[in-house]
Amino acid sequence: MGTFRFKQFAVEQDSVAMKVGTDGVLLGAWVDVEGAKRILDIGTGTGVIALMLAQRTESAHIVGIDIDGGAVECAASNFAASPWADRLEAVFTSAQECVLTPFDLIVSNPPYFVDSLLCPDSRRTMARHTTELSFEELNSAVVRLLADNGRFALILPTEQMESFIALTTLSLVRRCDVSPVVGGTVKRVMALFSAKESIEPIRESIAIEAGGRGVYSEEYRELTKEFYLKF
Repeated sequence: MGTFRFKQFAVEQDSVAMKVGTDGVLLGAWVDVEGAKRILDIGTGTGVIALMLAQRTESAHIVGIDIDGGAVECAASNFAASPWADRLEAVFTSAQECVLTPFDLIVSNPPYFVDSLLCPDSRRTMARHTTELSFEELNSAVVRLLADNGRFALILPTEQMESFIALTTLSLVRRCDVSPVVGGTVKRVMALFSAKESIEPIRESIAIEAGGRGVYSEEYRELTKEFYLKF
């Protein structure tokens, strides 16, 4: 897979179990970063979401945490090579044990496989399955680490997102349903939660392709055009 190059930064990913994917890029481009001075990326992996948020903010300090030591080393290297090295930090810790000070924004592209067969690759299992971070544990960690007026954004498959929404103590304020093609079945959901607000959530939708492999929709192009070289 080598290095994945974006317009303003590059991501080396040979040493990590989970490579740069559409889910992470979608979340990094979609989440509202307005007013966020301290941002936490739970399960940072290569650091791609943290790097995107650094590009989208002028002065925010962004911390990426992961329980895979190799991923932390990879993210730290990618952070150091970026234009925002002074604002990015990679830390080897779990969400459950993280003791850093409160964050204005927390983001996560978390593991979501609950009952499926575990992968023989232990690092890939850790990145993909909830064995090390259940949704209940994720919710508890986020609630503990969020500032009083903080926000939390994540992306999950549709069924798993409904499960998280049902159990979280946070308030859903914005939701975006993601389908692979225009008119297709919703496969992913991005959601923004608030520690305080309790309002009727904003509902959005986006399709990645407009019909035909590699024919991308205008809304997907618009959302990701500051990052992907192909746009």
